[in-house]
Amino acid sequence: MADPAFCLCDVSLDDARIEREQAIAVHDLLEDNMFVPVGHAGGPYRLRIALAEGRLALHIATDREAYDVSHYLSLTPFRPLLKDYTRMCESYYDAIRRPGPERLQALDMGRRGIHDEGSELLRERLVSKITIDKHTARRLFTLLYVLLVRNASSRILSS
Repeated sequence: MADPAFCLCDVSLDDARIEREQAIAVHDLLEDNMFVPVGHAGGPYRLRIALAEGRLALHIATDREAYDVSHYLSLTPFRPLLKDYTRMCESYYDAIRRPGPERLQALDMGRRGIHDEGSELLRERLVSKITIDKHTARRLFTLLYVLLVRNASSRILSS
């Protein structure tokens, strides 16, 4: 278990609709995460994830709202991965409805591989702002994906 002073205690996305992937990612994230804003003495932290002018916005506050900072990341480096991940997820969900576990396994491996790439890219892009572990990065990448899909993925992912 991570140090409670350096973890998330609440996570929300701007869009209020709860989807299964989001609910699972938030649950898993809150159960086990490492979240250390650079230069801060400790939380736990509340994280609100949003889109702002085509960028990913991470709004961070302590559980007592004492510390408030926002970090913005360009989505440009994520677009190719998110497009591939979207296509892979669509193929995976289509394959679930059809017989043939071999195809499903191959698609699942591909989906996981892209997900790993996206979470590692997220860690790299945050390194000067927030230190996160691999599990936290994976869950945050899932939430980024859900947020983008909800906010008209064609508009954001096709830019």
